[in-house]
Amino acid sequence: MIAHTIQLALAPVFVLVAIGNIMNILSTRLGRIVDRARTLQKLYGETTGAAHDIVVLEMRQVDLRIQLNTRAIRVLVMSGLCIGLTVAILFLEEMVSVPLERVAAGGFLIAVALLMWGLWLFLRETQIAAEILRIPEKYLETHREI
Repeated sequence: MIAHTIQLALAPVFVLVAIGNIMNILSTRLGRIVDRARTLQKLYGETTGAAHDIVVLEMRQVDLRIQLNTRAIRVLVMSGLCIGLTVAILFLEEMVSVPLERVAAGGFLIAVALLMWGLWLFLRETQIAAEILRIPEKYLETHREI
């Protein structure tokens, strides 16, 4: 029966691997966002007028991106913990011969819900990043034929 339990535990473990990969992407993005925040903090003291306003607006967006990114990481860690708990429950069920299928299923469903929430936060952060990176209309020169 332990072989069957290992087979049942494989699906949650694959989800755990996926969560780890997503968290790796998020932590890399967080590092780049922090680097941008440091650059903007230097520009904050060096700018005035309209240029200063642009720096402040971008700093607000970068701050929001940091919040979303760290929330996504936190939610994905909780999802990973639920996956681990699900696997532990599957093995515990086998070892003590107590029916815990519904508990394991509940843990897995919670993990998937948390994963979806983390992905939604990731999507929101990337949308804000794309808005920040929009090229101003004056540089595109859309009034000209090229």
